[in-house]
Amino acid sequence: MNMKKYFLIFLMVISFIPSFGQVNNDEIEKKIFIYGGGPKIQFIKYIAQLTGKEKPKLCFLPTASGDNTNVIDRWYKLCRNLNVEPYVMKVWINSRDQKESWQEVLEPMDAVIVGGGNTLNMIAIWKAQEIDKALKDVYEKGVIMAGGSAGSLCWFEGGTTDSRPKKLSLVKGLAFLEYSHCPHYSTEKERRPLYHKNILTGKLGDGYACDDKAGILFINGKAARAVSLDDHNNSYYVYEKNGKIIEEKLESLILK
Repeated sequence: MNMKKYFLIFLMVISFIPSFGQVNNDEIEKKIFIYGGGPKIQFIKYIAQLTGKEKPKLCFLPTASGDNTNVIDRWYKLCRNLNVEPYVMKVWINSRDQKESWQEVLEPMDAVIVGGGNTLNMIAIWKAQEIDKALKDVYEKGVIMAGGSAGSLCWFEGGTTDSRPKKLSLVKGLAFLEYSHCPHYSTEKERRPLYHKNILTGKLGDGYACDDKAGILFINGKAARAVSLDDHNNSYYVYEKNGKIIEEKLESLILK
């Protein structure tokens, strides 16, 4: 066999071998876990389990509450008796004190959990600081995204928020999930009818709603499992069909 044939065989063989160290993003399972209200210890435990790590690193983003110290203290208290490593990523920082980029803070984490508060202000800050890009990058690499209230709404294409004066209004999210979303679905009486109206009028697309103590796990952009803390809190798939709203309650696993 001459050298030309050897070379052709060599090219055929290496074409089937993946590049060393190359990550195929199509093979990474991308997870987002959302819940309708504030953080609960059962939800944090569930997120920790989703990582598959013995002692996962969980990073809390209190941006929506303006890095409120009481909110941060509560985060550490919730994590106190859990087998996790809790972290906090603040946005009210200065270059003298923080030497790591947002990317460098987020990359080592196993999950990112976003707190509640003002959704509109949070997303505006994230975009100004390019935190949205860092979040997208680590999500694509397999870091779990999670959160409730503003921390759930942010992952969707859009929904309604109390971030402006006087009444609920529309807000655009980061669109990691290609649906609309409504947190506090049954807790705050104005949420549900307005969500229905916005879907019927085309201001929002079909989407998912969660009561305060209910949540949904999305895997690779699709709803995979619903969970709840009791029988009274639920999650729903809400959509328009023939000019009417259809509300499908999702069967939930009760977390203990």
